[in-house]
Amino acid sequence: MSEEATTRDDPVVPDDLVVPGKLPRMRLRELPEPVPLRKMVGPSIVLAGLALGSGEFILWPYITFETRFVFFWACVLGVATQYFLNMEITRWSLATGESATTGFARLSRHFAWIFLILNIVPWIVPAWSKGAAQVLTWLFWPPEDGSAPVETAAVTWFSVGGLVLCGVILTAGKVVYETVERVQLILVSLVLALVVVLAFLVVRPDAITAQVVGAVSFGQLPELTDQLTVAFLLGAVAFAGVGGTLNLGQSNYVKDKGYGMGNYIGRITSPVTGQEEAISEIGFHFPHDEANRDRWKRWWRAASAEHFLSFFVTCLVTLVLLTLICYSIFYDAAGERVADHSEYGHDLGFIWGESVVIRDHFGNVMKVLFLIMGFVILLTTEFGVLDASSRVSADIVKVNWLAKNEIWTESRLYFAFLWGTIAVGCVILVAGYKTVSSLQLFKFTAAMNGGVMFVYSVTLLLMNRFRLRGVVRMSAWRAGVMVFAILFFGSFSFWLLFRGLGILS
Repeated sequence: MSEEATTRDDPVVPDDLVVPGKLPRMRLRELPEPVPLRKMVGPSIVLAGLALGSGEFILWPYITFETRFVFFWACVLGVATQYFLNMEITRWSLATGESATTGFARLSRHFAWIFLILNIVPWIVPAWSKGAAQVLTWLFWPPEDGSAPVETAAVTWFSVGGLVLCGVILTAGKVVYETVERVQLILVSLVLALVVVLAFLVVRPDAITAQVVGAVSFGQLPELTDQLTVAFLLGAVAFAGVGGTLNLGQSNYVKDKGYGMGNYIGRITSPVTGQEEAISEIGFHFPHDEANRDRWKRWWRAASAEHFLSFFVTCLVTLVLLTLICYSIFYDAAGERVADHSEYGHDLGFIWGESVVIRDHFGNVMKVLFLIMGFVILLTTEFGVLDASSRVSADIVKVNWLAKNEIWTESRLYFAFLWGTIAVGCVILVAGYKTVSSLQLFKFTAAMNGGVMFVYSVTLLLMNRFRLRGVVRMSAWRAGVMVFAILFFGSFSFWLLFRGLGILS
């Protein structure tokens, strides 16, 4: 990481390279030499870890439990679209060292408070901590008759403990990103191994056939019910991958990893164990000479490959395997329910139902491994949610309102948001005991973030197509993909809005 992050002697970037917009001009520096692909692995693994606990383990298996693979085409489109969205988020940070939300503020300063609200409200709900606590209680106190378990007070206190544990781990490491990367790399590898083993034991060929048919049945929609609402479907589409403003956290991870011009930007460090690094709120850009253009192309190819392998492949494999496991457990070769499992349709009961069937077929050890996997997935996601949402909020506040404040550094703002989110989450958990289920929390978070993705699909298109110039500019065909993303997330968002207003049935 460069020690020159705060130098202001560099020449300013001319408008023919980057349009400055509503923030100060960037400074001109050489683009660093690309690093080997193996040294770039990290940011996308962190993002994949965030994806595991929402769409992969909860929403899409639940849709499969209720409607087979009727809606699976939207899952495939969702994760593919997120790959391209995330690469556009990466593009801005790779080219400028700034976060995507800083780029949005260059379009309009109003985007600062808009995205701050959109980042705080959905993620302040401790859905994953509560889900992890539920699974943990099933490991310790499983119902003797195998029926769907009832939530107890222990869930609340385990949830609170999980939130605090995540905060302590994030605070203990010297450089926060390095802590997050190490934790997510270990846990994602463990989860993938367990998922592959379970799929090998459980999945049938007819389930694969049914899934392929669902994946190509574009436009087919499941019948709406009290559980499968428009909001739920919008949330599932958003969470076919990460979802919401957490995708924007990719740019913060790219900065802290030192990709491209992010090499000149300091990292967030712990106020307890780390040494403060100088962080520049305003980014840098490079001259578009032949040497820098060549370096850019190599950075872009490597970043694209890293994200494809670490994020897209990981998310798609886990989505495919976890939904196949769910289908193989609850449906027979003819596509009919193997038994009346309606008792498992409440809250996260279908996960318990999966574990019961796994136990009946493969023994208690496999059931325990499945529940351990679920606990790890959900707690890993809560860990990532706390980190990513705190990063995005701290970055927005520092750049837009506290850029010249020497007391409130980005690191201090990060930990203020982190522990503030944990405190509010604990209050929600204690106050909402037995009144708000984990699945309701997931639905709320997911539906909000579907609309958020529609909004920033628009801003990413405006920013990377019309603010960047030359070799770094978004190409025409990628702009077409972004238009598709706008239509894709926008159609579900407006469907939800119009249905809520009573315009659509």
